[in-house]
Amino acid sequence: MKKDIHPKYDTNVKATCACGAVFMIGSTMPSITMEICSQCHPFFTGNEKIMDTAGRVERFNKRRAATASKK
Repeated sequence: MKKDIHPKYDTNVKATCACGAVFMIGSTMPSITMEICSQCHPFFTGNEKIMDTAGRVERFNKRRAATASKK
């Protein structure tokens, strides 16, 4: 590797989430702010919201049938 072309890697960088969680990680950036982390993401917290796609499709087909009957 060539000398003096790579960024400095620091092993104690503070990564702060919008929920307030703080992690110490390694990075080339001096500090990191993020919007979502493993402590507030719905997949990891168990508060996952399941979308009812079948209901949406049925509503769309009903509206499409209603506009077709008007024509």
